[in-house]
Amino acid sequence: MKKILLPLAFILGLFLANAQETPQDTTKLWTKIGNITLLFNQSEYNAEWLGGGTSNIAGNFGLNYDFNYMKGDVVWDNKFILAYGQTKIKNAGKWAKTDDRLELNSLWGKKAKGQWYYSIFFNFKTQMDVGYSKDGERLSHFFSPSYTQFGPGMLWKKNSRLSLNVSPATAKLILVHEHFTDLKSSFGVLQGDSSRFEFGASLSAYYKFSIMANVSIENRLNLYSNYLDKPENVDVDYQMNVLMKINNYLSATLALQVIYDDNSIKHHQVREVFGLGVNYGF
Repeated sequence: MKKILLPLAFILGLFLANAQETPQDTTKLWTKIGNITLLFNQSEYNAEWLGGGTSNIAGNFGLNYDFNYMKGDVVWDNKFILAYGQTKIKNAGKWAKTDDRLELNSLWGKKAKGQWYYSIFFNFKTQMDVGYSKDGERLSHFFSPSYTQFGPGMLWKKNSRLSLNVSPATAKLILVHEHFTDLKSSFGVLQGDSSRFEFGASLSAYYKFSIMANVSIENRLNLYSNYLDKPENVDVDYQMNVLMKINNYLSATLALQVIYDDNSIKHHQVREVFGLGVNYGF
C-alpha cells in the first residue's frame, strides 16, 4: 500500500495544479528543445587533514532532448534521455559508475474531444555500461536488461507541461543476456530464459512547472500492472529533475528517481544525483 501513496498523491496534485496554457506558434509543426549538462565534483585532502575525508573525483554528463510535433488534431511528443557518470575514490584502484540511463519515450495522439486524444505510446529504457553490486558481482551491462512498453490508450493533454496517458492494453518486453540467468532469475526473467513478456495496464503522467525564475521542476511517473502475474503488484517509476539556472552556461541540477518492481527486487530503488556544472540549452 505504501508504494502507491506517492504516485496517487502525484496524480491528485497533477489534476489540482493550476497549470497555465503556454501560447504556441500554430504555424510551426515541430518544437525542439534540449539541454546538455556537465557536472564535475572533486575533493582533495592531504595526510595532515585532521577532519578526515577521502580524496575523490567525479563527473556526470546528461542530455535531455524533446522533439514534439503538432498539426491540426494530431500531436506527437518525443523525449530522449541520456545520462552517464563516473567517480573515482583515491586508492580505490578503479572508477565506479554513478549514473547510467538511456531512455526514449514517444506518444502519438489524435484528438477525440476537448483535451482528450486517442493515443499510442512507446517506451524503451536501458543502460550502456556494466553495473556491479557492492560485493563486486556483475548485475548488468550494455542493453541488458532492456525494457520496452507499447500500447494504445487515451491521452489527456492540457498543454506541453501537463499530460496524462492511460493504456489498458500495454505489452511489455524485458530482455536480459542469458549469462545473467544461468544460475537464477534476473530482473523478472526466469532462470534459463533471456526474455519475459508481460501484458497489462499502464499509466504515464508528466508535469513540469517553475517555482521561481530560472528554477524548473520536471516530474514523470509511470505505473504498470501485469494482468498475467500478480496484477496487484504495481510497478512504479517516478522521476524528478530540478534545473536551477545560474546563467546561460552555469547551472545546478538535481535528479531523483524512485523505482519499485518486485520482479527485480522487493525493495524500493532510489537514485539521486546533484551537481553544479556547465549547462547548454539548444
